[in-house]
Amino acid sequence: MNAHVSFPHQGRSIREKYSEGLVELDRPPTRLKMSYSTDHRAKKRRMNEEADDGPNTFKPCARFVPTGGREYTVSIAVPGSIITDFKTADQRITSPGRIARALAVFGVDEIVVYDDSPLDSRPRAVDRDRYTGDTDPCHFIAHVLSYLETPPFMRKALFPLHDNLAKAGLLPSLDMPHHPHKDEWLPYREGFTLKGRPESGTGTMVEVGMRKPVTVAEQIPPNTRVTLHFPEQSLNNPEPVHPQTPRTEAGYYWGYNVRSATSLSAVFTESQFEGGYDISIGTSERGVPASKAFPTFKKPTFNHLLIVFGGPRGLEYAAMNDGELGGMGISGGRTRELFDHWVNVLPNQGSRTIRTDEAVFIGLTSLRSLWDNS
Repeated sequence: MNAHVSFPHQGRSIREKYSEGLVELDRPPTRLKMSYSTDHRAKKRRMNEEADDGPNTFKPCARFVPTGGREYTVSIAVPGSIITDFKTADQRITSPGRIARALAVFGVDEIVVYDDSPLDSRPRAVDRDRYTGDTDPCHFIAHVLSYLETPPFMRKALFPLHDNLAKAGLLPSLDMPHHPHKDEWLPYREGFTLKGRPESGTGTMVEVGMRKPVTVAEQIPPNTRVTLHFPEQSLNNPEPVHPQTPRTEAGYYWGYNVRSATSLSAVFTESQFEGGYDISIGTSERGVPASKAFPTFKKPTFNHLLIVFGGPRGLEYAAMNDGELGGMGISGGRTRELFDHWVNVLPNQGSRTIRTDEAVFIGLTSLRSLWDNS
């Protein structure tokens, strides 16, 4: 409404009355305020009543629900070259942060960081007590990934101040099952051992992120990360167990293990699993679409699945810089012979390039049905 328009029975404009303090613009009369307040309280009461009838849809409520022990594992491998083209520390740390987020979202059990750089370009000596984002990318990526996988309450104790983590404030929260809230109960917990003796005089105190430390009967050196099982559904008598026990016995997703490899071939030859990986998938824009490689009626079975991603120059570049593969004549187009499947996770991509951290999200989305049909 034009502020200069006057009403015939008033003689003066709203603006004139406002200047004399007779009218307050944008403020409803007192009576209307009371009416609004009453309606607002009634509406709020109705919303609270509705909230009592079901979950609050305005807050995230997803929780990992185990369905029984799980023996199979899902692993991925990424090269150190994914950050070599970045110019700033901010760029270098956000890339492994996005990959860690993908690992958590899709429940990946292991990530291998392999060196795909030319052999003659690798520095002979690197001071790993200083910043390595521009000198040893593989170490930097593994360092950041390990930091993120560790429950937040343990990081200060297990990760001393380091230049690699100076930009840790840019990293995302992973909020995995073994990153529990103080009042959330799980039969397993991660913790780290403390100095000093417990009140009982024997055993070791362990900080588990609860209101107070717990005590285990075993003697364990300080600042050691341990996985504990609470068999009595209380904080009494916890038992140290293998880090994989929450997965194999109860089916929990319990974070990811970080492994470093000096080459693409070492991803396979240095596998932590007895017998290696049952199925290996190499990703390439020259591969077969995932829908054709794995039709819905032909789901493969496996114990340990490996998905390998290349860097900006692809897996062929990694094979070319691998001395062992070179001796076997595997390079260029023959790189696909390393894998059981050679897959294009996003045919007909709109952009000429897909960054590796993007490819990880896309690839895990395309291939998730291999291990999870829910």
